[in-house]
Amino acid sequence: MSDLTEQGGATIQSLLDRASALLSSVSESARLDAEVLLCHCLGKQRSFLRAWPEQQLNPAQTKQFWHLLEQRRQGRPIAYLTGVREFWSRTFNVTPEVLIPRPDSELLIELSLSLLPDKQACKIIDMGTGSGILAITLAAERPLAEVVATDISTAALIVARQNAEQLAVGNVRLLDSDWFNAVTDTDYDLVVSNPPYIACDDPHLQQGDLRFEPESALISGEAGLRDIRLLAEQARGYLKPQGHLLIEHGYNQPLQVQSILKQLNYRQVNTHLDLSDNPRVTSGIWNPA
Repeated sequence: MSDLTEQGGATIQSLLDRASALLSSVSESARLDAEVLLCHCLGKQRSFLRAWPEQQLNPAQTKQFWHLLEQRRQGRPIAYLTGVREFWSRTFNVTPEVLIPRPDSELLIELSLSLLPDKQACKIIDMGTGSGILAITLAAERPLAEVVATDISTAALIVARQNAEQLAVGNVRLLDSDWFNAVTDTDYDLVVSNPPYIACDDPHLQQGDLRFEPESALISGEAGLRDIRLLAEQARGYLKPQGHLLIEHGYNQPLQVQSILKQLNYRQVNTHLDLSDNPRVTSGIWNPA
């Protein structure tokens, strides 16, 4: 790759310049990727790179950096290389067993908090929690809430438990469950989920980070709508009257998801736009009457 890979003494500036050039053909954020990986190797913040561009790395740091860079050149996501990702101003551990947290999913948090009064007890359940970003964030933002987080993946629940412990969030309970199958409690104020919603033949599955993420958390049958339909059907037996359902979905699925919720007698069904103005979350109120 470069003679810099074989020796120490390379400076921060020279490594970043070379790495950015090498990543430019595979990443739209080549410089940022290089900086994040180098910060991970050094255990420093990005401000350190700007303050000390002429500082030299030792051979071990240089070798680790180029090892990570080569994996990034092959497409492996930054989050899986560093093992962390920011979400709602908190740092979460991530592994290849869970989806990578994305800014678009913060819309679920924004909407949820708008529905849940502060300093008031409530019950929340996060279906298919993955790394736990939704459940843990809501539990932290609403400390009086009783939060349950479910997932069918034992590996995902291990990551979620680590995140809850690391962030010192004690009001979230993790449950191994295939959607609601192992859930015994009812009368939830809020059911929230980022379920699998990508069709098995979607070309995006062969692009970008999706190539490395767990298929079980991405792909759903019935053109990506099977799990959304199942979740909405089952949630009716666990929501309290006037309880809220929030489901994340694909940008091209809002009309289908709205139709599913309306057919199941949810009321005030609305779709909400993400940061890129794409339809991303559809909400409904359960009205058993």
